[in-house]
Amino acid sequence: MEKTVTLEEALELVRQLSLLDKVRLIEQVAPQIERELTTQSKTRKSLRGLWRGSDITESDIAEVRQQMWQNFPREDV
Repeated sequence: MEKTVTLEEALELVRQLSLLDKVRLIEQVAPQIERELTTQSKTRKSLRGLWRGSDITESDIAEVRQQMWQNFPREDV
């Protein structure tokens, strides 16, 4: 059975490494982190259902639309 290593345990082990081994560790871990960050940034959350549960009615939209357009075209432009 695999044991999960905590961050504190990993850091304690890293502190015991020589400087050269710490550099080698960084060289091996950095590309893996970069791949994970690249993969993670490409995943996008679906916007389907974004407005589900909102109480916006067609009359609300019509009212706001009327307010936006009431001063169009402006005389000063």
